[in-house]
Amino acid sequence: MEKKSLQDEFPEIGTHCWGCGINNEHGLHIKSYWDGDETVCDWKPKKQHLSFLGILNGGIIATLIDCHCTSTAYAIHLKEMGNSVDPYMTSGYVTRSLSINYLKPTPLRKSVHLRARVVEKKEKSMKILCELFSKNQLCATGEVVLVKIGK
Repeated sequence: MEKKSLQDEFPEIGTHCWGCGINNEHGLHIKSYWDGDETVCDWKPKKQHLSFLGILNGGIIATLIDCHCTSTAYAIHLKEMGNSVDPYMTSGYVTRSLSINYLKPTPLRKSVHLRARVVEKKEKSMKILCELFSKNQLCATGEVVLVKIGK
Protein backbone atom coordinates (compact mmCIF):
# COMPACT_ATOMS: atom_id res chain seq x y z
CA MET A 1 0.00 0.00 0.00
CA GLU A 2 1.36 3.39 -1.02
CA LYS A 3 2.14 5.79 1.82
CA LYS A 4 -0.06 8.92 1.81
CA SER A 5 1.59 12.31 1.68
CA LEU A 6 0.60 15.14 4.00
CA GLN A 7 -1.02 16.85 1.01
CA ASP A 8 -3.17 13.77 0.33
CA GLU A 9 -4.89 14.47 3.66
CA PHE A 10 -5.92 18.03 2.69
CA PRO A 11 -9.63 18.68 2.18
CA GLU A 12 -10.72 19.32 -1.41
CA ILE A 13 -10.70 23.12 -1.03
CA GLY A 14 -7.04 23.06 0.00
CA THR A 15 -5.82 21.12 -2.99
CA HIS A 16 -5.48 24.03 -5.45
CA CYS A 17 -2.41 25.73 -3.96
CA TRP A 18 0.22 26.40 -6.62
CA GLY A 19 2.99 24.85 -4.51
CA CYS A 20 1.37 21.93 -2.72
CA GLY A 21 -2.07 21.49 -4.27
CA ILE A 22 -2.69 18.23 -6.05
CA ASN A 23 -5.47 19.73 -8.21
CA ASN A 24 -3.57 22.67 -9.68
CA GLU A 25 -2.59 21.50 -13.14
CA HIS A 26 0.23 24.06 -13.38
CA GLY A 27 1.44 23.69 -9.79
CA LEU A 28 4.58 22.20 -8.28
CA HIS A 29 2.72 19.22 -6.72
CA ILE A 30 5.09 18.72 -3.81
CA LYS A 31 4.58 15.65 -1.64
CA SER A 32 5.71 15.78 1.99
CA TYR A 33 6.02 12.84 4.39
CA TRP A 34 6.77 12.32 8.05
CA ASP A 35 10.24 11.00 8.88
CA GLY A 36 10.29 10.77 12.67
CA ASP A 37 9.88 14.28 14.09
CA GLU A 38 10.70 15.87 10.74
CA THR A 39 9.02 16.07 7.37
CA VAL A 40 10.77 15.38 4.09
CA CYS A 41 10.01 16.11 0.46
CA ASP A 42 11.77 15.15 -2.75
CA TRP A 43 10.93 17.22 -5.81
CA LYS A 44 12.29 17.35 -9.36
CA PRO A 45 12.46 20.75 -11.09
CA LYS A 46 11.40 21.14 -14.72
CA LYS A 47 12.87 23.41 -17.37
CA GLN A 48 10.22 26.10 -16.73
CA HIS A 49 11.58 26.50 -13.16
CA LEU A 50 14.83 27.94 -14.57
CA SER A 51 16.40 31.10 -13.22
CA PHE A 52 19.46 31.24 -15.49
CA LEU A 53 22.31 28.99 -16.63
CA GLY A 54 20.80 25.76 -15.29
CA ILE A 55 19.96 27.21 -11.86
CA LEU A 56 16.65 26.76 -10.03
CA ASN A 57 14.69 30.01 -9.60
CA GLY A 58 14.88 31.52 -6.10
CA GLY A 59 11.14 32.17 -5.99
CA ILE A 60 10.51 28.49 -6.64
CA ILE A 61 12.87 27.63 -3.78
CA ALA A 62 10.96 30.00 -1.48
CA THR A 63 7.64 28.44 -2.52
CA LEU A 64 8.95 24.91 -1.94
CA ILE A 65 10.11 25.81 1.57
CA ASP A 66 6.93 27.74 2.40
CA CYS A 67 4.54 25.03 1.16
CA HIS A 68 6.53 22.20 2.75
CA CYS A 69 6.48 23.98 6.12
CA THR A 70 2.83 25.02 5.83
CA SER A 71 1.89 21.42 4.99
CA THR A 72 3.83 20.31 8.07
CA ALA A 73 1.93 22.81 10.24
CA TYR A 74 -1.42 21.69 8.82
CA ALA A 75 -0.56 18.03 9.47
CA ILE A 76 0.22 18.94 13.09
CA HIS A 77 -3.09 20.79 13.28
CA LEU A 78 -4.92 17.70 12.00
CA LYS A 79 -3.28 15.60 14.72
CA GLU A 80 -4.33 18.17 17.34
CA MET A 81 -7.91 17.98 16.02
CA GLY A 82 -7.98 14.19 16.23
CA ASN A 83 -7.39 13.87 12.47
CA SER A 84 -10.82 15.32 11.69
CA VAL A 85 -10.53 17.24 8.44
CA ASP A 86 -12.11 20.69 8.20
CA PRO A 87 -13.66 20.50 4.70
CA TYR A 88 -13.35 24.27 4.16
CA MET A 89 -9.92 24.76 5.79
CA THR A 90 -11.31 27.47 8.07
CA SER A 91 -8.79 26.48 10.71
CA GLY A 92 -5.14 25.60 10.66
CA TYR A 93 -1.99 27.67 10.14
CA VAL A 94 -0.98 30.34 7.65
CA THR A 95 2.41 31.91 7.01
CA ARG A 96 3.18 35.05 9.03
CA SER A 97 6.74 35.39 7.82
CA LEU A 98 9.13 33.61 5.52
CA SER A 99 12.90 34.07 5.60
CA ILE A 100 15.13 32.38 3.03
CA ASN A 101 18.92 32.12 2.97
CA TYR A 102 20.32 31.16 -0.43
CA LEU A 103 23.65 29.49 0.31
CA LYS A 104 24.67 28.28 -3.14
CA PRO A 105 23.08 27.92 -6.58
CA THR A 106 20.66 25.00 -6.80
CA PRO A 107 21.07 22.96 -10.01
CA LEU A 108 17.94 22.80 -12.16
CA ARG A 109 18.52 19.26 -13.43
CA LYS A 110 18.82 17.55 -10.04
CA SER A 111 16.10 16.63 -7.57
CA VAL A 112 15.94 18.67 -4.41
CA HIS A 113 15.38 17.26 -0.95
CA LEU A 114 13.68 19.28 1.77
CA ARG A 115 13.81 18.51 5.48
CA ALA A 116 11.75 20.51 8.01
CA ARG A 117 11.30 20.47 11.77
CA VAL A 118 9.31 22.46 14.29
CA VAL A 119 11.66 24.42 16.53
CA GLU A 120 9.09 26.42 18.48
CA LYS A 121 5.41 25.80 19.16
CA LYS A 122 3.16 28.12 21.11
CA GLU A 123 -0.60 28.16 21.59
CA LYS A 124 -1.25 30.24 18.47
CA SER A 125 1.96 30.02 16.46
CA MET A 126 4.86 27.83 15.47
CA LYS A 127 8.27 28.25 13.87
CA ILE A 128 9.55 25.68 11.41
CA LEU A 129 13.08 25.48 10.01
CA CYS A 130 13.65 23.90 6.61
CA GLU A 131 16.76 22.89 4.69
CA LEU A 132 16.89 22.38 0.93
CA PHE A 133 19.56 20.07 -0.48
CA SER A 134 20.68 19.19 -3.99
CA LYS A 135 23.11 16.32 -4.48
CA ASN A 136 23.55 16.15 -0.67
CA GLN A 137 24.71 19.76 -0.61
CA LEU A 138 22.85 22.35 1.45
CA CYS A 139 21.71 25.04 -1.00
CA ALA A 140 19.11 27.02 0.98
CA THR A 141 17.56 27.29 4.40
CA GLY A 142 14.28 28.79 5.45
CA GLU A 143 12.49 29.84 8.59
CA VAL A 144 8.70 29.96 8.43
CA VAL A 145 6.65 31.45 11.24
CA LEU A 146 3.03 30.36 11.09
CA VAL A 147 -0.02 31.59 12.98
CA LYS A 148 -3.13 29.64 13.92
CA ILE A 149 -6.36 30.75 12.29
CA GLY A 150 -10.00 29.87 12.76
CA LYS A 151 -11.55 27.55 15.29
